[in-house]
Amino acid sequence: MDKSVLASAVVLITGIVWGVYWAPVRGIAELGLDGAWGTGAITLAAALLLLPFVLTGKGAFRGKDSVGIISVGLGGAAFALYSIGFLYGKVALVVLLWFFSPVWSVLIAKYVLRMQLPRLRVLAIVAGLAGLFIMLGGDGGLPVPANLGEWMAFCGGLIWAFATVGMRLRSDLAPLPSAFLFAFGATVISFVSAPFLEPLPSVAGEDLLAIAVQVLFTAGSWWVLSIAALMWAAVRLDPARVGILLMPEVVFAAVTAAMFAGETLAISELIGGALVVLSGVLEVWPTKRGTGDGPPRKMAQPRSA
Repeated sequence: MDKSVLASAVVLITGIVWGVYWAPVRGIAELGLDGAWGTGAITLAAALLLLPFVLTGKGAFRGKDSVGIISVGLGGAAFALYSIGFLYGKVALVVLLWFFSPVWSVLIAKYVLRMQLPRLRVLAIVAGLAGLFIMLGGDGGLPVPANLGEWMAFCGGLIWAFATVGMRLRSDLAPLPSAFLFAFGATVISFVSAPFLEPLPSVAGEDLLAIAVQVLFTAGSWWVLSIAALMWAAVRLDPARVGILLMPEVVFAAVTAAMFAGETLAISELIGGALVVLSGVLEVWPTKRGTGDGPPRKMAQPRSA
């Protein structure tokens, strides 16, 4: 099989897999690890699973760009907020507010990096902002996040936009050390925020095995295998294709949440969400100057990968 075809399939499957990530997060919370404690356990397990590969590597972090290292950890922290947000808000809205990050990326490119923006990138801003106002203010209220979960996704997307710029421009880490730092950054922010969200959990002894199994499965499947697979695939494809192939995450999150959690979206939320998705497509769509001329939208790739 052609490597580009295989890489495309891997990215598509990754988007689908992350579209159902909310389910194990909520399942672990129902077993007793509520709030950020569950995400902290998942990401700590992922970091520990990746640690042997980092320790056996020679000079994984020695001499590497410090801004790139911080950016990778910051990206993990942003993803932790996204993960925790599923416990405090509607799944589809949390995902859509996270996918608002292309607008932040374009604004960073314009006002921080002083890049010239093609018309498609300007349209991405317009579509994203319009979608956000319709999605959050369609009931006549203020167009701002309505609960803690939505605020976490919104802020996480903003942090993610800054982190991906730093990763894309400055990171020179190999994939496995990068994945370890990503999980480590998520672990730190999870356990720092955990006591402020929920009290220290008291888990019954008979639930410990079930929790351990689900935490290890979630860590290994989502935070290790899927992210490693995405890192392998994304360097073999142009950023536009990667961004578009990841879009099914939104659809699968909304559909599965409606089927299994009984969460439905109002008409205004559907219209606004569609505009946010359109914004993401426009942000990664190739322009006449070439493909991928803006900051990355999803997992940025180390130059040495």
